[in-house]
Parts: sequence; C-alpha cells; structure tokens
Amino acid sequence: MPRNLLRRAVLPALATTALLLAVSACSGGQTADDGPTTVTLWVASPTEAFSKALVDDYNATHDNQVELTAIPDDGFLQKVGSAAGAKSLPDILVSDVVYMPNYTSQGVLLDITDRIKDLPFADALAPSHIAAGTWDGKEYGVPHKLASSVFFYNKDLFKQAGLDPEKPPANFDEILADARAIHAISPNIAGFDFGGNCGGCSVFTQLPYMWANGEKMLTDQGTKADFDNKTTREVFGLYKSLWDEGLTPSNANTQDGSTWADAFVAGNVGMMAQGSAMVGKLQAKATFDWGVARLMSPDGSGTSTFVGGDSAAITATSKHPDAAWDFLQWSLEDHAQIDIVAKNGDLPDRTDLSDNQYTGADPRTKFIVDGVADGQTPFAVPFGELFNDPNGPWIAMVRGAVFGDNPDAAIKDGQAKIQAGLDEAAG
Repeated sequence: MPRNLLRRAVLPALATTALLLAVSACSGGQTADDGPTTVTLWVASPTEAFSKALVDDYNATHDNQVELTAIPDDGFLQKVGSAAGAKSLPDILVSDVVYMPNYTSQGVLLDITDRIKDLPFADALAPSHIAAGTWDGKEYGVPHKLASSVFFYNKDLFKQAGLDPEKPPANFDEILADARAIHAISPNIAGFDFGGNCGGCSVFTQLPYMWANGEKMLTDQGTKADFDNKTTREVFGLYKSLWDEGLTPSNANTQDGSTWADAFVAGNVGMMAQGSAMVGKLQAKATFDWGVARLMSPDGSGTSTFVGGDSAAITATSKHPDAAWDFLQWSLEDHAQIDIVAKNGDLPDRTDLSDNQYTGADPRTKFIVDGVADGQTPFAVPFGELFNDPNGPWIAMVRGAVFGDNPDAAIKDGQAKIQAGLDEAAG
C-alpha cells in the first residue's frame, strides 16, 4: 500500500543522469566476494521492524552480514536520489512496490531476471510484485513485505442488524442496503467507513473495484490512463451515496489515514475496505467477530485486490551483488517466510505457503493470502505525484466525485490531469 502521501515519485534528473553514468561503468566495479561480506540495505522507516526481524535472523546464521539503515519515510525518495548522484546507493534497496517503475525506468536497479527464474519457487512469488519490478522485459525486484486490500465486516453488527453474519455483501447494492441496516442500529454506529482525504487509502481500496469489473486503469506501461468510464462513476457513486445518506462516520471527508482503522477496530463500523495490516490490530484488540471478503465489481461478477507493500532489489552500483542476492534468496525461502514472516502475522511472499501453520491457522488470513495470486499492482512511473500526493489529481478527483456537486466534471478533470502527469513523466 502506498504509505506516505508526501513522497514524490520521480528521482531528481541530476541524480538520475549521474547514476546512469555510474551504471555504465559499474560492471567493472562489481567484485566477487572471497570471504565474509557485509552488504548494506536501506528501507523506509515503516518497514524497519519487519526487515530487522529478517536481518537479525540472517546475521545470526550466516558469515555474510546485512547492515540495515532505516530512512525516514517522508524523505526516502529524496535520499535515494541524492545517493544515486553521489554513487553511494546501498547494495539492497527496499521500496514501496508502487515506486518500482520509477527506479527500473531510470537504471537504478540491477537486472536479476536469471536469478529470479532459477528459484525453485519462482512461479509462487507474488506475481503483481514481479510485474511491478519488470521493465522492458527484465526483472529487477522480488517481493519483500506484502499488503493486500480486503473487504472487512463486523459479524456482530450484522447479527444486530438482522443480517446474515456469514453472508457479506456481494455487490454495490448489497453494500448500500447493509450499511443502511447497520446504521439503523444506532446513530453512533456507521454502516461503512473510508478515508476520504487520503490519496493512498482511496487508491489502495478503490482501484480493485474497477479492476474487478475488467477496467484497465493504467496501460501501455503506465503511460495511458482511463478513469473517465462507467465503472469509475459507479465506484464513486457508491461512496457518494454512503456519504450523502450519513452512513459513514462524520469525519470520513477529512480522514487522512492516520486513524483510518480505529473506528472499525473499536467495533463502531459495520464494513470497510482496508489493508491486510489491519488483521494484526483486529486479532490483538477486537472484541467482536469479524469476517473478510473480496473487493468486488459493482454487480458482483468479479473480484480483485491491490497487492501493495514493499519490493526488494539489488542496486545497479552494488559491488557485492552475489552477497546481496544470497540474503534476498534466503528471505524468500521456507524458514524466513514461515518462521519469521508468517509467525509474526505478516503475509508470506509466496502463494504456495498460504497453508503454513501460522497463516493457515486462521481461514481469514489464508483467504487474504490466496487472493494475492490474482491481485494487481498499479504501474506508473509518477505514481506518488499523481495518486499519493495530498494535492495530486487522484484525491482531487475522489473528493470532487464523492463530496462535490458535480461528480462527472470531477472525473473528467481528474482523468485529464492524471493523463497530463503521465505524459509529462514520459517526456
């Protein structure tokens, strides 16, 4: 999931030019490692604890060592750009998956196509992450930390509202009807919740509705946008009805993502589209029974999910690519994926491990992991500027269509500005 709304998606041109010059000569700088080697790894601060658990286990069991540095999230891309210009990138870069096209298109990362294909479990790696890290047919990244958008619902509130707790809504009409029934329980209970002032929140949870209906929102390697269509109007129309009828919390229009999950975890919301990271909070804090379902098309004929999180890659200027790959390969093997990642409640990066003793112990978490196989990750070089930025065209389109008086105009304007941003990035 896109984490920080202030990140910019395009590396500074000066840094990129310097990096490309460095890459052209870097093959001579890469060295074979004759003895124990220390490789450097950068990660954005929100992923630090997850990555540290892997690094600590690897360091305790290997002669090679990994030195982890956490970069403040709101300065991560700027730090990478500066390091590229100074030829001081780390050996391994862990980044939000939506920014992979930015790096791959600018020569920041090392081609690891053959290394990935040689993995015995290559076909089981989260496919949308592999696709997001592919540029001109070459693969540059592997999944590191997965996140998936899911439809959550409160089974206890369903019972109180006279609804079947084992039957979540299957289409938009049922979402609206169920939200009305749940809100009727009490003015203090919301039928549905969403982050209406959060670009990352809304793109993470609303694009899957569109994908589920067969829409290709970003095509031609992220250079063409198509949001001016019937499905977009149906998605925003549902959210507008929920808001206009007062079926959401009163702060849905100002929710910036900072307390996005709180009301649902507290048991005061009937339904919401959210990220899989909320599972940990629910398991630790929820005092009610909850269920999960797929995000669906307006008529319920299809489902999808946004597979977010972080990808890991070896930088093009790394002098220790073999040692860096040793860590990345190890991080994807059974021990790391099961005994560290899954045991900690996170989603394994491999679809063939969804039935491990930790993930498989709860049918809800297994359900989420199984959905990764058919999920999607949007592909666009300037993704942060267009979709995550709190002043970008995506959130302006969402707010205009959901809270404004002229949804059609908001969608047309959003489509034009998103396409203009893609055109500018393409040069």
